[in-house]
Amino acid sequence: MTTRTTNILRQATQPEGMDFNGTWQVYSEENLEEFLKAVGAPQMIVKMRKEIKPMIVIKQNGKDFTYTMKTPAFTKVHSFTIGKETEMTTVDGRKLKCTFREEDGKLIAETDKFTSVREIQGDNMLETVTAGSVTFISRSKRV
Repeated sequence: MTTRTTNILRQATQPEGMDFNGTWQVYSEENLEEFLKAVGAPQMIVKMRKEIKPMIVIKQNGKDFTYTMKTPAFTKVHSFTIGKETEMTTVDGRKLKCTFREEDGKLIAETDKFTSVREIQGDNMLETVTAGSVTFISRSKRV
């Protein structure tokens, strides 16, 4: 299949304006430590995660997603469907309910602890996560 054919087929199965498919390398994070503390992450996780810039792999098929975060210390995989509540497990084993929705080409996740807004800006992905008065910003580049 040619690249053009693949892109046409991908566009036919994605919600308009949303193409999160791919491998993303996090290159910048702001307020990570404050965010992790705000959501109750254990100090060991806060310390370990501060030193790591994860690789994120997103596989999107229409409204179905598989999101994989890879670091040298752990790999975490979540699957979800836009519009359906799903249960996610944090790195330290806590469970939380999360609902994803699409709005203006943005992927929005809501839990009782935080709201995440993920969007594509050219070859970059920007994620803004708010927990109470703390805002965490992560920037990734498609690789």
